[in-house]
Amino acid sequence: MEKYICTVCEYVYDPAVGDPDNGIAPGTSFEDLPDTWTCPECGVGKDMFEPA
Repeated sequence: MEKYICTVCEYVYDPAVGDPDNGIAPGTSFEDLPDTWTCPECGVGKDMFEPA
């Protein structure tokens, strides 16, 4: 699974890790994140991420 990087703050979403602090289990691909998910560092939406 591909990692994605926030174009605002450079947070990297790693599917192998997920985002457990926000209820996203390890193994969740970026495409499977809910549309309401936001960057845990700066709060922007999924549309501000690009493949890392």
